[in-house]
Amino acid sequence: MSTVYIPALAAFGGSAIGAVSTIVSGWFSGRRRRRERHHARSFTKREQLYHSFIEEASRLYADALVNDQAEIPQLVSLYTLVGRMRILSSNDVVQAAERAGHLIIEAYLSPNRTFVDLPRFIEEMDPLRDFGEACRRELMNLPAH
Repeated sequence: MSTVYIPALAAFGGSAIGAVSTIVSGWFSGRRRRRERHHARSFTKREQLYHSFIEEASRLYADALVNDQAEIPQLVSLYTLVGRMRILSSNDVVQAAERAGHLIIEAYLSPNRTFVDLPRFIEEMDPLRDFGEACRRELMNLPAH
């Protein structure tokens, strides 16, 4: 082989390696960006779902304390949110949401409460504590990609 070809082959090899490394680097950084966007969307979607559940469950629980008649469409709406959690959330979050739903139903079935009854059932006033803690644990443990 002629010595004239050696520098040309070296230049071509260097260019090829540079091009391949640029392509691979771009592919990896694009993949990382897509993963980060997916993580952010997943986090936001769960956060919104949990927010909706807490608002609806709080409203229903307050209604259940002072009314005997359950708001069936709203209870169905609450359990629709639980169903969505079954798709997106951990078992701990789903179980805590189900327990909160059961507490709301039990509150509808129990005698109505008045403000005078408040000291006796103050501990029961936060039926969403376990749910909130399960949500916080889950959101904090989502992998940060």
